[in-house]
Parts: sequence; structure tokens; C-alpha cells
Amino acid sequence: MPLHIDLHVHTYFSGDGVSSPEEMVATARRKGLHGIAITDHNTCEAVDYLTALGMINPEGTPVDGFLIIPGVEVSTAEGHLLCIGTTLPDFKDRPALEVCHEIHARGGLAIPAHPYDLFRAGIREATLDTLPMDALEVFNAATTFKRYNERAAAYAARRDLPATAGSDAHHESAVGTAYTTLETDDFTVAGVLQQITVRNNPLNQTYLTTRDAFRKTWNNWLRLRRRRPEHWPGK
Repeated sequence: MPLHIDLHVHTYFSGDGVSSPEEMVATARRKGLHGIAITDHNTCEAVDYLTALGMINPEGTPVDGFLIIPGVEVSTAEGHLLCIGTTLPDFKDRPALEVCHEIHARGGLAIPAHPYDLFRAGIREATLDTLPMDALEVFNAATTFKRYNERAAAYAARRDLPATAGSDAHHESAVGTAYTTLETDDFTVAGVLQQITVRNNPLNQTYLTTRDAFRKTWNNWLRLRRRRPEHWPGK
């Protein structure tokens, strides 16, 4: 069963996100995705929020046919690192190697985000060489220059690493622009994590539109966001 999963999605729980978690999920469903990974910057608040609403099953199974994978994008001392499949406390500015070990201890996957993109805190190659990563994000729909994705793909090939693609969406219109297709009949978080580590998963490689790229840059600079819910179930 081919599962189309966007493995890099931000909500307004990120400092530079715009759309609510519910909006991101609704748009992903409408676009035909089977799931998304919530990877807000240095916080798992959206994961807690969606769990409290009953949209994430703590057992890792889909809710109403849609799978939301817990995660976080950690701003490590050397650059941005995706944690997929589990949650973390705030490890901002901790060494990337240490964060990788903590992700693995919690049963998740460590995947460097937009490597080589020095305008967006991509991890440099000298550090990548030291990391026990599970896969590499070789296509980021929001990369500053396409050559950064090309260099990431070449690096993954040299190390024989599994490759992933993600939209890096910060607004609902961008979700699903890029995604990873996973061939598995195990439609659970555990099943998705296992399939991510298989090489040669098909990648949907479409870049953000000019409008969405501008919107992302605008919000990165001004840190605009909607008001977060002050009270929600379980808070």
C-alpha cells in the first residue's frame, strides 16, 4: 500500500508558522496525503494539542484514516535536525550527535533537515560525517537554492543513506508540496518509521510556489503567527 507522507510540516506552534494544526491536517487530507509529521521548531506543543483533541492516537495508529506522526525540528548547535516518530524536550543548541542519541533512545528517527542550506541552518558536511542518522532529507521544497537539494542527494548516495522529501510547510497551502511515498501495509507510526529506513522510497519533488516561498520568508523575518489556543483539552 503506497502511503504519501509529508515528513516536514510546521504549525503556528512554531515561531514562524501561520496555520493551525487542524488546518494543516485538513489541507493534507484534501490533497490526498495519508499522513504528515508535525515538526515544529524546538517544541512538541502541537503534538500534545492534537493528542488532547483525539487527532493523534498515542498507540500510533491512524485516526479516521489519517496518520499524524509526532516529531520536532531541533535547532542543534550545528544546524537543524528532524526527529521523526517521537517527542523531545527542548534540546535547542545541544550538539547534534547528542540529540541523535536521544532520538534513538526514544525510538525515533534522526534526519538532518535541508543539509547544505547555510541560509537556513543546514548541517555542514563535516558534521554530517559524524552523525548516526537514519535518513537524509534530500528534497526540501523550501530550499534557498536547488543546488542544496542536489548536494544532499549526492551525499546520501555516497553514504548509501535512505532519502526523504518534505514540504517544510509553514502555511496550509504549502503542505504536501513535497512528500515521501512509503510502500507498506503497516499503516502505523512504527510501520512508517521502518519503511523510511528502506532505500529508494519514491519522492515527490515539487518546489514551493513563489507565493508560498515569499510567505515563508516573510514569516521567518517577522515571526508572525496567529494567536495560539490558550485553553485546550488536557492543558
